[in-house]
Amino acid sequence: MTLTTPPRQLRLIIEASDFAAAVHYFRDVLGMPEQAAFATEGDDRVAILRVDSASIEIASPTHARNIDTIEGAPASTGPTLRIALEVDDTAAAVEASTDAGAELIAPPVETPFRTINARVQGPAGWQVTFFQELETLEQRQARDGFTTDDQRAP
Repeated sequence: MTLTTPPRQLRLIIEASDFAAAVHYFRDVLGMPEQAAFATEGDDRVAILRVDSASIEIASPTHARNIDTIEGAPASTGPTLRIALEVDDTAAAVEASTDAGAELIAPPVETPFRTINARVQGPAGWQVTFFQELETLEQRQARDGFTTDDQRAP
């Protein structure tokens, strides 16, 4: 069975013991606007922060290790979730993040897939990759190596 309509929204739920620090980082430092959300009282706190677009990137362990290598980040030690945010200026996002206390894991680097990527250790144990697109999706699709998985040779 297949859904007749695809999901309309993607949310990553980040459980953060230091809620205020996590909200400050994603809302105030990275500028993700907050929408209204329901919580009761006391320690029951939630913030729903928006971005213009979201997608799910599914990577094999080999591909994930290749990205670690390309970004100059230490290899992950098993299945992980990492937030990747498209930004206008990767270097500025890294500077804002480290100024706010995030740890730099891998500085900005131009990748073979024509993005500038960098990685920081964000709040609540989540790694954040910033990526700045250097060409359009249409330009990328015209280059060797860019296709959909169902079209790629096994």
